[in-house]
This record gives sequence, C-alpha cells and structure tokens, in this order.
Amino acid sequence: MGTVTLGVSIAVPEPYGSLLQERRASFGDPAAYGIPTHVTLLPPTEAEAADLPAVERHLAQIATGGRPFPMRLSGTGTFRPLSPVVYVQVVEGASACSWLQKRVRDASGPLVRELQFPYHPHVTVAHDIAEEAMDRAYAELSDYEASWTCGSFALYEQGPDAVWRKINEFPFGAEGSAPAVPAQGGCSVDEPSLQP
Repeated sequence: MGTVTLGVSIAVPEPYGSLLQERRASFGDPAAYGIPTHVTLLPPTEAEAADLPAVERHLAQIATGGRPFPMRLSGTGTFRPLSPVVYVQVVEGASACSWLQKRVRDASGPLVRELQFPYHPHVTVAHDIAEEAMDRAYAELSDYEASWTCGSFALYEQGPDAVWRKINEFPFGAEGSAPAVPAQGGCSVDEPSLQP
C-alpha cells in the first residue's frame, strides 16, 4: 500500500477560513489554496497507508474524550528568523490545542513523533515568501480578530499535487454532538478513497 503524508488540525471555520486563505494568497504564498486555514495539531507526518484505520480509531478515541472549547484569534506573530513564518495568534484555546496535540502524538498511539520546534498553536498566513511580503502580512493582519467554538478536529492527507484533503472529521464528545466545519471556498476537501 505504501506511505501517506498525514496531518491533524482544527479547521478555521467560515467566514474566517476563506478570508485568511485569500489574504495568504494575496501575500504571494503559492501554498495558500492547497492548505485549508487551520491550527495544526500534528504537522505533516509519514505513515503507512495500512495504518490509516488505526490512526482513525486513535483520533476518534481522543475526540470522544474531548469537549467543545472557545477559540479566539487576535493579531499577528512571527517565528522569524528561526523559521520564515508569519501567523495569526491563538489567544484563547491554546491550552486545549496543546492538550489535543500531545494526545495525538502520544506514545501509545500510531502517530508518535518528535516536533522540530516546541508546540505553539497558530494560524499561518505567510510561509517562506519574500521578506517584504512577510512584513506586509504581519502589518496588515495585526488587528485581525476572530472567535468561534471549536467542536472538532480533522485528519488530512496531502496528495501528490501537494493539496491537503480532509479524510475524516472527529467531533468532540458523543458522536454527532458537534456540527461539522464546512469546507472552505477555493479549496477542495473531497474525501479520497482509502482503498488500494
């Protein structure tokens, strides 16, 4: 079956997701339309395709033990010069994101991995583009605000075309207790077949 590249994230819902995706594209980031606007819980991770059922069971178990929580974005930050990233800050919900990402990568599960940098929840709005464009992203979104109740997280797979597509969504608590996050405009999230 081979390997797949997986990621786990919290989608930024509408209308915020599409707006930030459009802004990311306007700064000249070529990856903007291939990556739904999100807060990462597990960065791109190689896994055996045969392990997908175990990955989904693991994530479903985490979601069942969770509950919806408030998320709020406010202002910008950057990882420069360490990493060429400008982001919108997560100012409420960060501790819940940290709790979730630890469980996603837990040693007892199928997604064990070390992180390159300490975990810091954020929403990327510019990555590895010209410094002037990074500066513009930082300045133009400095007063950005958004808030919502996070009711789920999702598993994504990166296709050969470098586009991330949602495989499955995991609502918190009892099955069906939270509404699904709608797909963002301008980005396909069709569920690919998991069969060989």
